[in-house]
Amino acid sequence: MTALDAQPVAIADDAVPAEARGRRKRPRHVKGTRPGWFVYACLGVVLLASVFPFYWSLLIGSGDSYTIRDPNMSWIPGGNFFSNAAKVMNDPAVNFWVALWNSIISSGLIALSVVFFSTLAGWAFAKLKFRGSSWLLVFVIATMAVPTQLGVVPLYILFSDLGWTGQLGAIIVPALVSAFGVFWMTQYLRQAVPDELIEAARVDGATSFRTFLTVGLPAARPAAAMLALFTFVSAWNNFFWPFIVLDRQNPTLPVALSLLQSNYFVDYSIVLAGVLLATIPLLILFVFAGRQLVSGIMQGAVKG
Repeated sequence: MTALDAQPVAIADDAVPAEARGRRKRPRHVKGTRPGWFVYACLGVVLLASVFPFYWSLLIGSGDSYTIRDPNMSWIPGGNFFSNAAKVMNDPAVNFWVALWNSIISSGLIALSVVFFSTLAGWAFAKLKFRGSSWLLVFVIATMAVPTQLGVVPLYILFSDLGWTGQLGAIIVPALVSAFGVFWMTQYLRQAVPDELIEAARVDGATSFRTFLTVGLPAARPAAAMLALFTFVSAWNNFFWPFIVLDRQNPTLPVALSLLQSNYFVDYSIVLAGVLLATIPLLILFVFAGRQLVSGIMQGAVKG
């Protein structure tokens, strides 16, 4: 066999019959790629189970103090929600507007700080080679096994000596960075950023921090969006530590709403109306950030 015989022979499209070309170009459908009715049924059940607590809170929060004890309670929301919400917002013992502002400020600052410092530490563990990095990362991950409650007493003594009790700094400073955030960003940046891109930035004369700003942060946007959203929700719903270190004049929303149950008689229509008021900002956040969040995840999943 000669060298010319071993070369592949190109066949022109005109030499192929039209029927064969149609069969060759016809897309092939893989069986099982589209979800069936069982998947949609399971998703529907999960959706109903997720929405039902909000609807139940709306039913009780739009009624009166006897609605929750009524065996013949209507499954149609009543007309008292706005009046109950007004009682929550105008209650001087709750300080609703102060608590709302404190929750927005503290949750926003904690989310931004956790994203920045976790991304910075994750970049160091993932792309910078230094002695003991593996053991240090293991130590950071191991701290997640320590219950938060074990550090409450020494932490309270520390902030009491600093004179920070009753101030927002007492709940912001301990949450500036999280071990989970460091682990999350480390695992993502290891896969998302090729080493060749870092070498190219160093050849262009960029410093390590400049490389992090121009290469690391843009590449970490999908994971950072997820981390920011989860951190904001976690800080917004945090009750244990703010309840200990803050006072009634400067609370966050979970602490303020707990005061609605401090009386001898608990009006659950008022309590659940307040719970819905505290949930509305989170729903607005998911509505506005959901599309960008999904878009960032898809951009991070597609590698070009």
